[in-house]
Amino acid sequence: MKTNHCFSMCSSCRYSSTDRGLYSCRVYNQYHEIWSDNVQVEIGPGSCTDASWKTVEEATDKVALLIGNMNYLHHRQLKAPMADVYELTNLLRQLDFKVVSLLDLNWHEMHRAVSEFLLLLGRGVYGLLYYAGHGYENYGNSFMVPIDAPASYTSEHCLWVQDVLQRMQERQTGLNVFLLDMCRKRNLNDNIIQQPGPLKVTANIVFGYATCVDAEAFEVYKDDLSNGIFMSFLKKRLMEQEKVTVVLDRVAEDMGRCELTRGRQALELRSNLSERRALTDPIQAPDCPVMASTRNLQWAIAHVLPESRVLHFDCGVKVQLGFAAEFSNIMIIYTRILKKPKGICCSAQLSDITEGPETDLKHTNQESLRDAGSLLLSMDDWLPQEQPRLYTRLSALQRLKRDLSFTVCLHYQYSSLDEEVQERQTVTVGKPLVSKLNLHERLLLHTPSSPSASAEFHMHSMPESFAEEMMAELPSLESSMTESTESYDNTQGVFSSSSGAKRNEPEENISPEFLMLKEPIVSKSLSHADADKPFKFSNFHSF
Repeated sequence: MKTNHCFSMCSSCRYSSTDRGLYSCRVYNQYHEIWSDNVQVEIGPGSCTDASWKTVEEATDKVALLIGNMNYLHHRQLKAPMADVYELTNLLRQLDFKVVSLLDLNWHEMHRAVSEFLLLLGRGVYGLLYYAGHGYENYGNSFMVPIDAPASYTSEHCLWVQDVLQRMQERQTGLNVFLLDMCRKRNLNDNIIQQPGPLKVTANIVFGYATCVDAEAFEVYKDDLSNGIFMSFLKKRLMEQEKVTVVLDRVAEDMGRCELTRGRQALELRSNLSERRALTDPIQAPDCPVMASTRNLQWAIAHVLPESRVLHFDCGVKVQLGFAAEFSNIMIIYTRILKKPKGICCSAQLSDITEGPETDLKHTNQESLRDAGSLLLSMDDWLPQEQPRLYTRLSALQRLKRDLSFTVCLHYQYSSLDEEVQERQTVTVGKPLVSKLNLHERLLLHTPSSPSASAEFHMHSMPESFAEEMMAELPSLESSMTESTESYDNTQGVFSSSSGAKRNEPEENISPEFLMLKEPIVSKSLSHADADKPFKFSNFHSF
């Protein structure tokens, strides 16, 4: 007779909490078998004697809202938030966060973005809010300053961080992380003492301030590129598989050891986190698949790009249009010549772009991504030089009020003629990326003094039929998100097979050449080795 033991435990302690459950043993021979009674097996701290045991927490989902404000209308403009948000976006995606990254939001857009962010949260979801820009702190309350804030702004012109926290708690999140890369000086123009409502005792809140109370935060300029000091150190630690407070403690220690930051800026950590929650925690299967699918779709519809297409011109030239997302509200359009008859010299340029998105002429129809002002990876060395291509950067897509359209103007000249000829085609590509959320619309906003306002806003944003509409779209959208078996890995710089694996990245329906890139155009990191090199300090995020 043989005895079949289902498992052996505790001697090696190689099992995680995912292995807990009901177990039984089977005793059998060639004539008969019998099963023992079921036994509930718990795996966790105390279930074995191995002192190296570490509890593995799980999240039902992970969502991040990243806001970087630089181009202020009435205040000093900043440089670092763009690079900081870009780098943090890439890191969080590797940790399976659904990331919404937005640059240069006004007051209304910031409030709308937060309200949409809250719709992505739910029971057990890890929520992370990162803000880089001007800010201040009065009486323990932190305020993020939108780009349209007047010269003498007060709290009514800003976004109140503690109010956002209270609204996040209402979503029963598993972890609330705030990373605030802004000044915390007192605003003498603001005499209002805000009174936040009572916070629930959830023991899941983490505040990482880039600087101390009544102090300034700084950004560093070097070789025309910049990073905020906070992000320069945070990005080196963010991927560590440690409790989030441990990671931030190590960032604070790194900043304290650097001669460049000592005495100028010191990270402050505030937390009541009682469990070992880490940004690297795995995502568990949701208890409510419908809500999870609705949340996935809510995020996905704001990150779908137009499909790549080929335009055929009468002269025989074929032009390819490609699209890529730099941020959730910034898109790159490129044109390149796929085919042309012999004896023709040509280029394809964009013009007559729909009103709404911001298009800087310096960033339109440029020969490289760098010249277009983009932080996306450079692909100049990958495409054949005999195939001209031009890049156009569209920002502020959240202000697009109707379908995006533009004209592709083909300029060509026959070698036997001196006169240049033009052909034009108008292209309409719908509402790409975050423009689908209609953040420009003036809807009812949550106000701290009106507890019912948040619910009323959500009802207005999500009508009764919205969930059904989203679920109806889910199969086709999920299919489009998983059809591609190739994804670009920023950490490796090569193509990798994902075969249906869902990554929290915008859907980039473009030719593979646009993604096969070499070196990222990123800011130079601020390291200990750089401490003796010349840097230019700038007061960062101070009003």
